[in-house]
Amino acid sequence: MKKTIVGIGEILWDIFPDRKALGGAPANFAYHCMQLGHEAYAISAIGKDPLGEEIKRELANKGLQHNLQEVSYPTGKVLVTLAETGSGSYDIQENVAWDHISFTQELEQLAHRTDAVCFGSLAQRSEETASTIHRFLAAMPAESIKIFDINLRLNYYSEALIRSSLEHATMLKLNDEEVSTVALLLKLEGSIEAVCHQVLELFALDSVILTRGAYGCNIYTAGGSNYHPSKEVSVIDTVGAGDSFTAAYVSALLAGRSRPDAIRFSTQVAAFVCTQRGAMPALPQEYRMWLEE
Repeated sequence: MKKTIVGIGEILWDIFPDRKALGGAPANFAYHCMQLGHEAYAISAIGKDPLGEEIKRELANKGLQHNLQEVSYPTGKVLVTLAETGSGSYDIQENVAWDHISFTQELEQLAHRTDAVCFGSLAQRSEETASTIHRFLAAMPAESIKIFDINLRLNYYSEALIRSSLEHATMLKLNDEEVSTVALLLKLEGSIEAVCHQVLELFALDSVILTRGAYGCNIYTAGGSNYHPSKEVSVIDTVGAGDSFTAAYVSALLAGRSRPDAIRFSTQVAAFVCTQRGAMPALPQEYRMWLEE
């Protein structure tokens, strides 16, 4: 059954040395959820400029529904540098359009019928957008899924931001490089597994999703943990792979799949995205067909 899923936060242009590509973790997430058969929306803000107009055309071409507020700030850009391994480093512009997302009546109405939302830390660097995200979360149905895909970038996070986000979330998604930072900020000790279990218990989360790149991923719940190895592929770039993983995992859960099945499926989807350029490649139709079986 088709569900209503939202990605809220930054939307921007990833500027590579030889090209630009539409990006922003929440928009990437929403796009992959749409490809997997859901009614998905990207919520963000763009400038009244050519790059903003280009984003609207790009989303229309991709068929992704959206709520893009047009504000008097420039459309966001990120300069991306790729290492030989395919991993990226990011130079993120400040005081851009997505720092100024307002909570409107239209957003409140959408929140009331949203089954799952994904939000991160980056868009919460501004008080205005952070407030909008939290108000959206508060307006969602009690049984909805709220994924905090932490996405730590540069210095755009704090202990208070992470605590507040976890208090609003039902799931946390992070990678192995982010665990030590989270542990330091929350004053937690022990192994990676111990830290994940402590976060799970402290904030009464449904689950903690830990992605470990080539070493696979773990899902921690009150009942234990599930592990799945990564699929070996020839990596083109890893930009957006984590967003596709989260989208596939949530889509599988909403389709009634078990956690082990969901983690296997999301690992396959993320591996495919790593073989493609950009954060929003078209997914093979077989993935959607598997969810609909």
